[in-house]
Amino acid sequence: MALGQFSPGPDMLLLTRTALAEGAKAGAIMAFGIATGLVVHTSIAVGGLSVAFQKSPVLHRWISWFAAVYLGWLAWCLLRSAFSAPQPVAGPSQIPAASLRRHPYVRGLLCNLVNPKAVVFLATTSAPFLGGPRPAWWPFAMIGLVVIQGGVLWALWARLLQWAPLRGRYERSARWIDGIFGLALIALALKLLLWE
Repeated sequence: MALGQFSPGPDMLLLTRTALAEGAKAGAIMAFGIATGLVVHTSIAVGGLSVAFQKSPVLHRWISWFAAVYLGWLAWCLLRSAFSAPQPVAGPSQIPAASLRRHPYVRGLLCNLVNPKAVVFLATTSAPFLGGPRPAWWPFAMIGLVVIQGGVLWALWARLLQWAPLRGRYERSARWIDGIFGLALIALALKLLLWE
């Protein structure tokens, strides 16, 4: 789960950028939003509803299109920030792009919810632990484990990104990093649009 969590993807990109640009508190709040999205995805995976994606290509296609549009919007905001006139970095409370001022919790939740690969990944990793005789509380324990592990590790990541040498480098390269993250989100959006 931890390896999947820290692999490059929309949640990781957005969390990293938010923690660097807005500080550890905003990053931890975003991690809580992402963890809330994991409640939904893990419940779907544990409930066996991931089969709906396989049996209904239309449902999968609509979710992929919605996710691509949202990721494209995030990318546009980051690219607009990267190419706007440079402003001095006043600290973590300053947010470069006006359209990214939406609360970090909401951004994290939406980013996780529109990620169709999350439910597939969770269904795949959860399936081996759901077979055979298990107590009734077992699926709830799995959901709790995934959500708590995700929220805690992502919040720790947001805190680690506050390390002074790393923050200093970010502050000197914020526009480049926003541009790179924006392009990465565009690539993920295109992959969703073209993925069959």
